[in-house]
Amino acid sequence: MTTEEFKREIQAIRPRLINQAQRYLGNADDAEDVVQDALLRMWQMRDQLRSPLDRMAMVVTRNLAIQLLRQRKSEDLLDYVETDEPQEDFRIERILMILSSLPPMQQTILRLRHIEGWEMADIAELVGSNEVAVRKTLSRARKSLRDKYLSMKNDEMNEL
Repeated sequence: MTTEEFKREIQAIRPRLINQAQRYLGNADDAEDVVQDALLRMWQMRDQLRSPLDRMAMVVTRNLAIQLLRQRKSEDLLDYVETDEPQEDFRIERILMILSSLPPMQQTILRLRHIEGWEMADIAELVGSNEVAVRKTLSRARKSLRDKYLSMKNDEMNEL
């Protein structure tokens, strides 16, 4: 596909892409960002693309919008530990210390998911497992982290 053909097709379908992204995200600015990202990805592959581009562009835009929604909804590692500690640095230090005491696979999956923001499918591929197993390991790691944190906190309270 030539550069001119690509530009012409994208110009024609861009309003539909923005509309689709906006339906998923509910925000015009985020929709514009997602469409820009989708078009950039397609631009980088334009030599391999064939006309018509509308279906592929819609799929890429939809996937990027869903990915953004997942990132928003994805709970931060610190959200798994409910606490009223005023010292955030101390809290983070404690969580990282507990994290380093977990089994290596749990550490890896927790770090990839909550610190690096990886998707479950990508983690599963990296560790040579399936998504169900990764989800179970992640769940166990979260529970272990939470339990150890609360236990550590309770021990300190008992010392006082």
